[in-house]
Amino acid sequence: MAGLLKLGAAMPGTPDIDHPKPERLLRGNPKRETWNVAERPVAGTLYTGVWRCEPGHWRIAFGPGEHELFTVLQGRCRVHAADGSFQEAGPGEALFIAPGFTGSFEVLETLTKTYAIVDGDAPAA
Repeated sequence: MAGLLKLGAAMPGTPDIDHPKPERLLRGNPKRETWNVAERPVAGTLYTGVWRCEPGHWRIAFGPGEHELFTVLQGRCRVHAADGSFQEAGPGEALFIAPGFTGSFEVLETLTKTYAIVDGDAPAA
């Protein structure tokens, strides 16, 4: 069906593979796999897809126009705010990360999530 995308824990095709930047690492050096299945212009750029990552912990910083909503399919993670607070999410739970957020992302158990990121600072296609 045109205009519909189905995301799941097992995605077809080859993912993009990367690791956190060394200067951001707090623990481990997790391999991250991304299946970015849609990229749309929306007052910036919308990215959506599936992301899988091994356990590890690294610093994150969102730009003033960047925000993310993700839903955990498998595994567990914590998102730590700069003030020391955190939210943990497991299967079936979602987290929203607001523009300008700084803190860290910790993967406790190999994580698979679906994501939608809007980056209002990225040029629209």
